[in-house]
Amino acid sequence: MKKVILVDDEIAIRENIRSSVDWEKEGFHYCGDAPDGEMALPLIEEWAPDILITDIKMPFMDGLELASVVRAQKPNIKIIIMSGHDEFRYAQEAIRLGVTEYCLKPVSAAELLQILHQVSQKMDEEEQRMMSLAMTKEKLLADLCGGLIGTSDAIDSAKKLSLPLSARFYAIAIVDIRLHDESQYSEQLLNKTLHVLETACSVHAELLAYIRSRTELVLLLKSNSEDSINTCLEALRGHTRLELEQLFNCSIILGIGSMQERLQGIHISYLEADEDKYITRLTLQNKASLRGIQLHEKMNICLDRHQFLEFLKLGSPQLRDSFVREFASPLKPVDWHTSTYGFYLLNDLTLESFRMANQLFRMGADADENIRSLQQMIESIGNWEHCKQYLCTLLDQLWQRRAASSGKYSDVIDQVKSYVSQQYNNEQVSLKTISAHVRISSSHLSKIFSQETGQTITEYLTQVRINKAKELLKTTSNKTFEVAYKVGYNDPHYFSNIFKKTTGCTPKEFRSQGAMPFHEPPSDQIEEPMYD
Repeated sequence: MKKVILVDDEIAIRENIRSSVDWEKEGFHYCGDAPDGEMALPLIEEWAPDILITDIKMPFMDGLELASVVRAQKPNIKIIIMSGHDEFRYAQEAIRLGVTEYCLKPVSAAELLQILHQVSQKMDEEEQRMMSLAMTKEKLLADLCGGLIGTSDAIDSAKKLSLPLSARFYAIAIVDIRLHDESQYSEQLLNKTLHVLETACSVHAELLAYIRSRTELVLLLKSNSEDSINTCLEALRGHTRLELEQLFNCSIILGIGSMQERLQGIHISYLEADEDKYITRLTLQNKASLRGIQLHEKMNICLDRHQFLEFLKLGSPQLRDSFVREFASPLKPVDWHTSTYGFYLLNDLTLESFRMANQLFRMGADADENIRSLQQMIESIGNWEHCKQYLCTLLDQLWQRRAASSGKYSDVIDQVKSYVSQQYNNEQVSLKTISAHVRISSSHLSKIFSQETGQTITEYLTQVRINKAKELLKTTSNKTFEVAYKVGYNDPHYFSNIFKKTTGCTPKEFRSQGAMPFHEPPSDQIEEPMYD
Protein backbone atom coordinates (compact mmCIF):
# COMPACT_ATOMS: atom_id res chain seq x y z
CA MET A 1 0.00 0.00 0.00
CA LYS A 2 1.10 3.55 -0.73
CA LYS A 3 1.45 5.66 2.43
CA VAL A 4 -0.30 9.06 2.39
CA ILE A 5 0.16 12.16 4.56
CA LEU A 6 -2.15 15.23 4.45
CA VAL A 7 -1.11 18.81 5.30
CA ASP A 8 -3.80 21.52 5.55
CA ASP A 9 -4.35 24.33 8.03
CA GLU A 10 -8.16 23.84 8.03
CA ILE A 11 -9.04 21.11 10.54
CA ALA A 12 -12.46 20.54 8.97
CA ILE A 13 -10.85 19.70 5.61
CA ARG A 14 -8.37 17.33 7.28
CA GLU A 15 -11.14 15.52 9.18
CA ASN A 16 -13.39 15.35 6.12
CA ILE A 17 -10.67 13.82 3.88
CA ARG A 18 -9.55 11.46 6.65
CA SER A 19 -13.08 10.10 7.29
CA SER A 20 -14.62 10.14 3.81
CA VAL A 21 -12.15 7.71 2.18
CA ASP A 22 -11.90 3.98 2.92
CA TRP A 23 -8.12 4.09 2.71
CA GLU A 24 -7.35 0.40 3.22
CA LYS A 25 -9.98 -0.70 0.70
CA GLU A 26 -8.60 1.73 -1.90
CA GLY A 27 -5.07 0.40 -1.43
CA PHE A 28 -3.62 3.23 0.64
CA HIS A 29 -2.39 3.66 4.19
CA TYR A 30 -3.34 6.99 5.79
CA CYS A 31 -0.37 7.88 8.04
CA GLY A 32 -1.84 11.06 9.51
CA ASP A 33 -1.95 14.81 8.96
CA ALA A 34 -0.43 18.15 10.02
CA PRO A 35 -1.68 21.80 10.10
CA ASP A 36 1.29 23.37 8.27
CA GLY A 37 4.57 22.58 6.50
CA GLU A 38 6.78 23.19 9.51
CA MET A 39 4.80 20.68 11.61
CA ALA A 40 4.71 18.23 8.71
CA LEU A 41 8.49 17.95 8.10
CA PRO A 42 9.39 15.81 11.17
CA LEU A 43 6.33 13.61 10.51
CA ILE A 44 7.44 13.09 6.91
CA GLU A 45 10.87 12.12 8.20
CA GLU A 46 9.34 9.65 10.67
CA TRP A 47 6.57 8.14 8.53
CA ALA A 48 8.39 8.14 5.13
CA PRO A 49 5.15 8.54 3.12
CA ASP A 50 4.91 7.78 -0.60
CA ILE A 51 2.43 10.56 -1.35
CA LEU A 52 2.13 14.05 0.17
CA ILE A 53 -1.16 15.95 -0.18
CA THR A 54 -0.73 19.60 0.81
CA ASP A 55 -2.62 22.88 0.68
CA ILE A 56 -0.77 25.91 -0.72
CA LYS A 57 -1.98 28.68 1.57
CA MET A 58 -0.85 27.87 5.16
CA PRO A 59 0.82 29.78 8.02
CA PHE A 60 4.48 29.35 9.06
CA MET A 61 5.47 27.26 5.98
CA ASP A 62 3.15 27.17 2.98
CA GLY A 63 2.64 24.29 0.55
CA LEU A 64 5.10 25.50 -2.09
CA GLU A 65 7.86 25.94 0.51
CA LEU A 66 7.08 22.48 1.89
CA ALA A 67 7.13 21.01 -1.63
CA SER A 68 10.49 22.63 -2.30
CA VAL A 69 12.05 21.13 0.86
CA VAL A 70 10.52 17.67 0.25
CA ARG A 71 11.68 17.61 -3.41
CA ALA A 72 15.23 18.39 -2.26
CA GLN A 73 15.34 15.93 0.66
CA LYS A 74 12.92 13.16 -0.44
CA PRO A 75 12.76 13.28 -4.25
CA ASN A 76 10.85 9.97 -4.47
CA ILE A 77 7.81 11.33 -2.63
CA LYS A 78 4.97 12.29 -5.00
CA ILE A 79 3.32 15.62 -4.21
CA ILE A 80 -0.33 16.62 -4.77
CA ILE A 81 -1.00 20.35 -4.35
CA MET A 82 -4.50 21.59 -3.41
CA SER A 83 -5.36 25.26 -3.79
CA GLY A 84 -8.36 27.45 -3.53
CA HIS A 85 -6.59 30.16 -5.51
CA ASP A 86 -7.12 29.74 -9.22
CA GLU A 87 -4.06 31.72 -10.19
CA PHE A 88 -1.59 30.77 -12.88
CA ARG A 89 1.47 31.73 -10.82
CA TYR A 90 0.71 29.01 -8.25
CA ALA A 91 0.39 26.32 -10.92
CA GLN A 92 3.53 27.62 -12.64
CA GLU A 93 5.58 27.43 -9.44
CA ALA A 94 4.17 23.98 -8.62
CA ILE A 95 5.24 22.68 -12.04
CA ARG A 96 8.71 24.17 -11.59
CA LEU A 97 9.04 22.33 -8.28
CA GLY A 98 8.13 19.02 -9.90
CA VAL A 99 4.76 18.60 -8.19
CA THR A 100 2.99 15.50 -9.49
CA GLU A 101 -0.61 16.83 -9.49
CA TYR A 102 -2.26 20.25 -9.01
CA CYS A 103 -5.98 20.49 -8.18
CA LEU A 104 -8.43 23.20 -7.07
CA LYS A 105 -10.48 23.28 -3.90
CA PRO A 106 -13.05 22.21 -3.10
CA VAL A 107 -12.14 18.67 -4.10
CA SER A 108 -14.54 15.76 -3.50
CA ALA A 109 -13.51 12.38 -2.08
CA ALA A 110 -14.13 10.78 -5.51
CA GLU A 111 -11.95 13.37 -7.27
CA LEU A 112 -9.18 12.99 -4.70
CA LEU A 113 -9.30 9.18 -5.02
CA GLN A 114 -9.08 9.45 -8.79
CA ILE A 115 -5.98 11.64 -8.46
CA LEU A 116 -4.45 9.29 -5.87
CA HIS A 117 -4.94 6.27 -8.12
CA GLN A 118 -3.39 8.13 -11.05
CA VAL A 119 -0.36 9.01 -8.93
CA SER A 120 -0.14 5.45 -7.62
CA GLN A 121 -0.22 4.09 -11.18
CA LYS A 122 2.59 6.46 -12.18
CA MET A 123 4.65 5.24 -9.25
CA ASP A 124 4.10 1.60 -10.22
CA GLU A 125 5.09 2.32 -13.81
CA GLU A 126 8.24 4.13 -12.69
CA GLU A 127 9.17 1.28 -10.37
CA GLN A 128 8.60 -1.24 -13.17
CA ARG A 129 10.78 0.84 -15.49
CA MET A 130 13.55 1.01 -12.90
CA MET A 131 13.37 -2.74 -12.27
CA SER A 132 13.50 -3.38 -15.99
CA LEU A 133 16.46 -1.02 -16.32
CA ALA A 134 18.30 -2.65 -13.43
CA MET A 135 17.72 -6.12 -14.86
CA THR A 136 18.99 -4.98 -18.24
CA LYS A 137 22.08 -3.41 -16.67
CA GLU A 138 22.80 -6.60 -14.74
CA LYS A 139 22.33 -8.67 -17.90
CA LEU A 140 24.72 -6.45 -19.86
CA LEU A 141 27.40 -6.74 -17.15
CA ALA A 142 26.84 -10.48 -16.85
CA ASP A 143 27.09 -10.89 -20.63
CA LEU A 144 30.32 -8.87 -20.72
CA CYS A 145 31.80 -11.02 -17.97
CA GLY A 146 30.60 -14.19 -19.63
CA GLY A 147 31.98 -13.19 -23.04
CA LEU A 148 28.47 -13.38 -24.52
CA ILE A 149 28.29 -9.95 -26.15
CA GLY A 150 30.45 -8.21 -28.75
CA THR A 151 32.03 -4.78 -28.34
CA SER A 152 29.68 -2.88 -30.65
CA ASP A 153 26.57 -4.48 -29.12
CA ALA A 154 27.84 -3.76 -25.60
CA ILE A 155 28.49 -0.09 -26.44
CA ASP A 156 25.05 0.22 -28.08
CA SER A 157 23.27 -1.40 -25.11
CA ALA A 158 25.17 0.77 -22.64
CA LYS A 159 24.17 3.89 -24.57
CA LYS A 160 20.48 2.93 -24.43
CA LEU A 161 20.80 2.39 -20.68
CA SER A 162 22.73 5.67 -20.22
CA LEU A 163 25.40 3.48 -18.64
CA PRO A 164 28.94 4.98 -18.72
CA LEU A 165 30.90 1.97 -19.96
CA SER A 166 33.85 3.37 -21.89
CA ALA A 167 37.24 3.68 -20.17
CA ARG A 168 40.90 3.02 -20.85
CA PHE A 169 41.28 0.30 -18.22
CA TYR A 170 39.03 -2.37 -16.72
CA ALA A 171 39.40 -4.99 -13.99
CA ILE A 172 37.02 -7.49 -12.38
CA ALA A 173 36.80 -8.34 -8.69
CA ILE A 174 34.45 -10.94 -7.20
CA VAL A 175 33.36 -10.49 -3.58
CA ASP A 176 32.08 -13.60 -1.82
CA ILE A 177 30.41 -12.84 1.53
CA ARG A 178 30.41 -15.72 4.03
CA LEU A 179 28.21 -14.80 7.00
CA HIS A 180 28.81 -16.42 10.36
CA ASP A 181 25.01 -16.63 10.72
CA GLU A 182 23.75 -18.12 7.44
CA SER A 183 20.12 -17.26 8.23
CA GLN A 184 20.94 -13.57 7.67
CA TYR A 185 21.68 -13.89 3.92
CA SER A 186 19.57 -11.47 1.89
CA GLU A 187 19.66 -9.27 -1.18
CA GLN A 188 19.49 -6.30 1.18
CA LEU A 189 22.82 -7.39 2.70
CA LEU A 190 24.43 -7.49 -0.75
CA ASN A 191 23.05 -4.03 -1.53
CA LYS A 192 24.45 -2.66 1.73
CA THR A 193 27.81 -4.24 0.92
CA LEU A 194 27.71 -2.70 -2.54
CA HIS A 195 26.99 0.73 -1.02
CA VAL A 196 30.14 0.47 1.14
CA LEU A 197 32.18 -0.61 -1.88
CA GLU A 198 30.84 2.21 -4.07
CA THR A 199 31.75 4.75 -1.39
CA ALA A 200 35.23 3.28 -0.97
CA CYS A 201 35.97 3.20 -4.72
CA SER A 202 34.30 6.44 -5.78
CA VAL A 203 37.37 8.58 -5.05
CA HIS A 204 39.58 6.66 -7.46
CA ALA A 205 37.56 4.68 -10.01
CA GLU A 206 34.03 4.05 -11.27
CA LEU A 207 32.28 0.91 -10.10
CA LEU A 208 29.61 -1.10 -11.90
CA ALA A 209 28.30 -4.22 -10.22
CA TYR A 210 25.77 -7.02 -10.32
CA ILE A 211 24.68 -9.80 -7.97
CA ARG A 212 25.93 -13.19 -9.22
CA SER A 213 24.51 -15.38 -6.47
CA ARG A 214 23.03 -15.04 -3.01
CA THR A 215 26.53 -14.55 -1.55
CA GLU A 216 28.46 -12.97 -4.43
CA LEU A 217 28.93 -9.56 -6.02
CA VAL A 218 30.81 -9.06 -9.29
CA LEU A 219 32.52 -5.67 -9.48
CA LEU A 220 33.63 -4.04 -12.73
CA LEU A 221 36.19 -1.34 -11.93
CA LYS A 222 36.95 1.11 -14.72
CA SER A 223 39.10 4.20 -15.00
CA ASN A 224 41.38 6.09 -17.36
CA SER A 225 44.24 5.42 -14.94
CA GLU A 226 45.81 2.07 -14.07
CA ASP A 227 46.98 3.49 -10.74
CA SER A 228 43.42 4.42 -9.77
CA ILE A 229 42.16 0.88 -10.29
CA ASN A 230 45.18 -0.60 -8.50
CA THR A 231 44.52 1.73 -5.55
CA CYS A 232 40.92 0.47 -5.36
CA LEU A 233 42.03 -3.16 -5.56
CA GLU A 234 44.63 -2.66 -2.83
CA ALA A 235 41.95 -1.10 -0.60
CA LEU A 236 39.65 -4.01 -1.39
CA ARG A 237 42.33 -6.48 -0.34
CA GLY A 238 43.08 -4.46 2.80
CA HIS A 239 41.09 -2.01 4.90
CA THR A 240 37.84 -2.11 2.87
CA ARG A 241 37.60 -5.89 3.26
CA LEU A 242 38.29 -5.62 7.00
CA GLU A 243 35.65 -2.89 7.33
CA LEU A 244 33.05 -5.11 5.64
CA GLU A 245 33.94 -8.12 7.79
CA GLN A 246 33.55 -6.09 10.98
CA LEU A 247 30.41 -4.31 9.80
CA PHE A 248 28.48 -7.42 8.79
CA ASN A 249 30.14 -10.05 11.03
CA CYS A 250 31.28 -12.08 8.04
CA SER A 251 34.30 -13.39 6.13
CA ILE A 252 35.10 -11.96 2.71
CA ILE A 253 36.70 -14.10 0.01
CA LEU A 254 38.08 -12.09 -2.90
CA GLY A 255 38.95 -12.96 -6.46
CA ILE A 256 40.76 -10.38 -8.57
CA GLY A 257 41.45 -10.47 -12.29
CA SER A 258 44.09 -8.72 -14.38
CA MET A 259 43.91 -5.22 -15.82
CA GLN A 260 42.45 -5.07 -19.34
CA GLU A 261 42.28 -2.30 -21.93
CA ARG A 262 39.42 -3.54 -24.11
CA LEU A 263 35.79 -4.38 -23.37
CA GLN A 264 36.38 -7.92 -24.64
CA GLY A 265 39.16 -8.26 -22.08
CA ILE A 266 36.59 -7.99 -19.28
CA HIS A 267 35.76 -11.66 -19.92
CA ILE A 268 39.42 -12.64 -19.38
CA SER A 269 39.63 -10.61 -16.17
CA TYR A 270 36.39 -12.24 -14.98
CA LEU A 271 37.71 -15.77 -15.58
CA GLU A 272 40.91 -14.90 -13.73
CA ALA A 273 38.98 -13.37 -10.82
CA ASP A 274 36.79 -16.46 -10.56
CA GLU A 275 39.85 -18.70 -10.55
CA ASP A 276 41.59 -16.48 -8.00
CA LYS A 277 38.54 -16.62 -5.72
CA TYR A 278 38.44 -20.41 -6.00
CA ILE A 279 42.14 -20.72 -5.12
CA THR A 280 41.77 -18.25 -2.23
CA ARG A 281 38.88 -20.25 -0.78
CA LEU A 282 40.88 -23.50 -1.00
CA THR A 283 43.89 -21.78 0.58
CA LEU A 284 41.78 -20.62 3.53
CA GLN A 285 40.36 -24.12 3.93
CA ASN A 286 43.87 -25.56 3.84
CA LYS A 287 45.08 -23.11 6.50
CA ALA A 288 42.06 -24.04 8.63
CA SER A 289 43.10 -27.69 8.40
CA LEU A 290 46.49 -26.75 9.89
CA ARG A 291 44.75 -25.88 13.15
CA GLY A 292 43.54 -29.46 13.38
CA ILE A 293 47.04 -30.92 13.13
CA GLN A 294 48.49 -31.97 16.48
CA LEU A 295 51.50 -29.99 17.71
CA HIS A 296 53.78 -33.06 17.64
CA GLU A 297 52.91 -33.59 13.97
CA LYS A 298 54.16 -30.15 12.94
CA MET A 299 57.71 -31.14 12.12
CA ASN A 300 60.51 -28.66 11.61
CA ILE A 301 60.20 -28.74 7.82
CA CYS A 302 61.01 -25.76 5.63
CA LEU A 303 59.98 -25.87 1.98
CA ASP A 304 61.36 -22.98 -0.07
CA ARG A 305 58.19 -22.04 -1.98
CA HIS A 306 59.94 -19.12 -3.67
CA GLN A 307 62.54 -21.51 -5.10
CA PHE A 308 59.81 -23.79 -6.47
CA LEU A 309 57.87 -20.89 -8.00
CA GLU A 310 61.00 -19.52 -9.65
CA PHE A 311 61.76 -22.94 -11.13
CA LEU A 312 58.17 -23.13 -12.35
CA LYS A 313 58.69 -19.81 -14.16
CA LEU A 314 62.20 -20.29 -15.51
CA GLY A 315 63.22 -23.93 -15.11
CA SER A 316 63.48 -26.48 -17.92
CA PRO A 317 62.01 -30.01 -18.07
CA GLN A 318 65.53 -31.44 -18.44
CA LEU A 319 66.40 -30.23 -14.93
CA ARG A 320 63.07 -31.22 -13.40
CA ASP A 321 64.07 -34.48 -11.70
CA SER A 322 67.27 -33.18 -10.12
CA PHE A 323 65.50 -30.03 -8.91
CA VAL A 324 62.60 -31.98 -7.40
CA ARG A 325 64.97 -34.39 -5.66
CA GLU A 326 66.78 -31.53 -3.95
CA PHE A 327 63.66 -29.46 -3.27
CA ALA A 328 61.74 -32.35 -1.69
CA SER A 329 64.64 -33.58 0.50
CA PRO A 330 63.24 -31.84 3.66
CA LEU A 331 60.14 -34.07 3.31
CA LYS A 332 62.10 -37.33 3.69
CA PRO A 333 61.36 -37.67 7.45
CA VAL A 334 57.58 -37.37 6.96
CA ASP A 335 55.56 -40.44 7.90
CA TRP A 336 52.71 -40.09 5.39
CA HIS A 337 50.61 -42.72 7.15
CA THR A 338 50.52 -41.12 10.61
CA SER A 339 50.88 -37.37 9.92
CA THR A 340 48.89 -34.96 7.77
CA TYR A 341 51.48 -32.17 7.89
CA GLY A 342 53.11 -33.22 4.61
CA PHE A 343 49.72 -33.17 2.87
CA TYR A 344 49.14 -29.64 4.18
CA LEU A 345 52.52 -28.42 2.85
CA LEU A 346 52.00 -29.91 -0.62
CA ASN A 347 48.44 -28.61 -0.83
CA ASP A 348 49.62 -25.13 0.12
CA LEU A 349 52.44 -25.27 -2.46
CA THR A 350 50.01 -26.45 -5.15
CA LEU A 351 47.55 -23.61 -4.54
CA GLU A 352 50.32 -21.00 -4.49
CA SER A 353 51.71 -22.43 -7.77
CA PHE A 354 48.30 -22.20 -9.42
CA ARG A 355 47.86 -18.65 -8.13
CA MET A 356 51.16 -17.58 -9.66
CA ALA A 357 50.42 -19.43 -12.91
CA ASN A 358 47.05 -17.69 -13.06
CA GLN A 359 48.87 -14.35 -12.93
CA LEU A 360 51.38 -15.33 -15.63
CA PHE A 361 49.00 -16.92 -18.11
CA ARG A 362 45.27 -17.63 -18.29
CA MET A 363 44.62 -21.05 -16.79
CA GLY A 364 41.41 -21.94 -18.62
CA ALA A 365 37.93 -22.90 -17.49
CA ASP A 366 38.91 -26.35 -16.15
CA ALA A 367 41.67 -25.20 -13.78
CA ASP A 368 39.50 -26.08 -10.76
CA GLU A 369 39.18 -29.65 -12.06
CA ASN A 370 42.97 -29.87 -12.30
CA ILE A 371 43.34 -28.66 -8.73
CA ARG A 372 40.84 -31.24 -7.47
CA SER A 373 42.64 -33.97 -9.40
CA LEU A 374 45.98 -32.91 -7.93
CA GLN A 375 44.54 -32.79 -4.42
CA GLN A 376 43.36 -36.38 -4.87
CA MET A 377 46.92 -37.30 -5.84
CA ILE A 378 48.22 -35.60 -2.69
CA GLU A 379 45.84 -37.66 -0.55
CA SER A 380 47.19 -40.89 -2.10
CA ILE A 381 50.86 -40.13 -1.32
CA GLY A 382 52.35 -42.87 0.85
CA ASN A 383 56.10 -42.23 0.78
CA TRP A 384 58.81 -39.87 -0.36
CA GLU A 385 58.99 -41.39 -3.85
CA HIS A 386 55.28 -40.68 -4.33
CA CYS A 387 55.92 -37.15 -3.10
CA LYS A 388 58.62 -36.58 -5.75
CA GLN A 389 56.36 -38.05 -8.46
CA TYR A 390 53.61 -35.66 -7.44
CA LEU A 391 55.87 -32.59 -7.61
CA CYS A 392 57.03 -33.65 -11.09
CA THR A 393 53.39 -34.01 -12.16
CA LEU A 394 52.56 -30.56 -10.76
CA LEU A 395 55.39 -28.94 -12.72
CA ASP A 396 54.48 -30.81 -15.92
CA GLN A 397 50.82 -29.80 -15.75
CA LEU A 398 51.58 -26.12 -15.23
CA TRP A 399 54.24 -26.12 -17.95
CA GLN A 400 51.70 -27.67 -20.32
CA ARG A 401 49.31 -24.86 -19.43
CA ARG A 402 51.99 -22.30 -20.18
CA ALA A 403 52.70 -23.89 -23.56
CA ALA A 404 48.97 -24.05 -24.41
CA SER A 405 48.51 -20.36 -23.64
CA SER A 406 51.46 -19.23 -25.78
CA GLY A 407 51.01 -17.96 -29.30
CA LYS A 408 47.79 -16.02 -28.73
CA TYR A 409 49.73 -12.75 -28.55
CA SER A 410 51.88 -13.40 -31.63
CA ASP A 411 50.49 -10.35 -33.46
CA VAL A 412 51.34 -8.06 -30.54
CA ILE A 413 54.84 -9.53 -30.24
CA ASP A 414 55.38 -9.02 -33.99
CA GLN A 415 54.27 -5.38 -33.65
CA VAL A 416 56.71 -4.81 -30.80
CA LYS A 417 59.60 -6.37 -32.73
CA SER A 418 58.76 -4.42 -35.87
CA TYR A 419 58.60 -1.14 -33.92
CA VAL A 420 61.93 -1.85 -32.19
CA SER A 421 63.60 -2.71 -35.54
CA GLN A 422 62.51 0.69 -36.88
CA GLN A 423 63.13 2.81 -33.78
CA TYR A 424 66.16 1.16 -32.10
CA ASN A 425 68.32 4.19 -33.01
CA ASN A 426 66.00 6.54 -31.09
CA GLU A 427 67.30 7.11 -27.56
CA GLN A 428 63.75 7.92 -26.38
CA VAL A 429 62.42 4.42 -27.12
CA SER A 430 61.12 2.95 -23.86
CA LEU A 431 58.58 0.51 -22.53
CA LYS A 432 56.14 3.41 -22.33
CA THR A 433 56.54 4.48 -25.98
CA ILE A 434 56.35 0.87 -27.19
CA SER A 435 53.18 0.16 -25.17
CA ALA A 436 51.61 3.36 -26.52
CA HIS A 437 52.42 2.23 -30.08
CA VAL A 438 50.76 -1.19 -29.71
CA ARG A 439 47.93 0.27 -27.54
CA ILE A 440 48.44 -2.06 -24.58
CA SER A 441 49.25 -1.00 -21.02
CA SER A 442 52.94 -1.14 -20.15
CA SER A 443 52.41 -3.60 -17.29
CA HIS A 444 50.37 -6.02 -19.40
CA LEU A 445 52.69 -5.72 -22.39
CA SER A 446 55.71 -6.40 -20.20
CA LYS A 447 53.99 -9.49 -18.83
CA ILE A 448 52.95 -11.02 -22.14
CA PHE A 449 56.22 -10.21 -23.92
CA SER A 450 58.24 -11.93 -21.18
CA GLN A 451 55.78 -14.81 -21.15
CA GLU A 452 55.88 -15.29 -24.93
CA THR A 453 59.58 -14.68 -25.66
CA GLY A 454 61.37 -15.58 -22.43
CA GLN A 455 63.05 -12.15 -22.20
CA THR A 456 62.03 -8.66 -21.16
CA ILE A 457 61.38 -5.90 -23.67
CA THR A 458 64.46 -4.14 -22.29
CA GLU A 459 66.59 -7.21 -22.97
CA TYR A 460 65.20 -7.49 -26.49
CA LEU A 461 65.84 -3.80 -27.26
CA THR A 462 69.39 -4.14 -25.93
CA GLN A 463 69.91 -7.26 -28.04
CA VAL A 464 68.74 -5.51 -31.22
CA ARG A 465 70.89 -2.46 -30.55
CA ILE A 466 74.03 -4.47 -29.79
CA ASN A 467 73.55 -6.69 -32.87
CA LYS A 468 73.23 -3.54 -35.03
CA ALA A 469 76.34 -2.13 -33.34
CA LYS A 470 78.32 -5.31 -34.11
CA GLU A 471 77.21 -5.07 -37.72
CA LEU A 472 78.40 -1.45 -37.96
CA LEU A 473 81.68 -2.24 -36.25
CA LYS A 474 82.36 -5.00 -38.78
CA THR A 475 81.23 -3.18 -41.93
CA THR A 476 82.07 0.51 -41.37
CA SER A 477 84.95 2.65 -40.13
CA ASN A 478 82.67 4.63 -37.81
CA LYS A 479 84.20 5.60 -34.48
CA THR A 480 82.76 4.06 -31.33
CA PHE A 481 80.81 7.19 -30.37
CA GLU A 482 79.31 7.32 -33.88
CA VAL A 483 78.23 3.69 -33.65
CA ALA A 484 76.75 4.36 -30.23
CA TYR A 485 74.71 7.27 -31.56
CA LYS A 486 73.48 5.27 -34.57
CA VAL A 487 72.08 2.50 -32.36
CA GLY A 488 70.34 4.78 -29.84
CA TYR A 489 72.99 5.57 -27.22
CA ASN A 490 73.97 9.22 -26.79
CA ASP A 491 76.47 8.30 -24.07
CA PRO A 492 79.42 6.36 -25.63
CA HIS A 493 80.72 5.27 -22.21
CA TYR A 494 77.38 3.78 -21.31
CA PHE A 495 77.23 2.10 -24.72
CA SER A 496 80.71 0.59 -24.22
CA ASN A 497 79.69 -0.81 -20.82
CA ILE A 498 76.49 -2.36 -22.20
CA PHE A 499 78.39 -3.73 -25.20
CA LYS A 500 80.99 -5.40 -23.00
CA LYS A 501 78.39 -6.88 -20.65
CA THR A 502 76.53 -8.30 -23.63
CA THR A 503 79.40 -9.58 -25.78
CA GLY A 504 82.22 -10.06 -23.31
CA CYS A 505 84.52 -7.51 -25.00
CA THR A 506 84.70 -3.79 -25.71
CA PRO A 507 83.66 -2.35 -29.10
CA LYS A 508 87.34 -1.73 -29.94
CA GLU A 509 88.29 -5.33 -29.07
CA PHE A 510 85.37 -6.66 -31.11
CA ARG A 511 86.43 -4.67 -34.18
CA SER A 512 90.09 -5.70 -33.89
CA GLN A 513 89.21 -9.37 -33.48
CA GLY A 514 86.60 -9.49 -36.23
CA ALA A 515 83.47 -11.60 -35.68
CA MET A 516 84.17 -12.62 -32.11
CA PRO A 517 81.96 -15.45 -30.74
CA PHE A 518 78.99 -14.23 -28.78
CA HIS A 519 79.15 -14.90 -25.03
CA GLU A 520 75.71 -14.74 -23.50
CA PRO A 521 75.93 -13.32 -19.99
CA PRO A 522 73.36 -13.92 -17.24
CA SER A 523 70.18 -11.97 -17.98
CA ASP A 524 70.56 -9.84 -14.86
CA GLN A 525 73.80 -8.43 -16.26
CA ILE A 526 72.42 -7.06 -19.53
CA GLU A 527 69.42 -5.29 -18.17
CA GLU A 528 69.45 -1.71 -19.43
CA PRO A 529 67.41 0.85 -17.47
CA MET A 530 64.31 2.08 -19.26
CA TYR A 531 63.18 5.59 -18.57
CA ASP A 532 59.47 6.13 -18.89
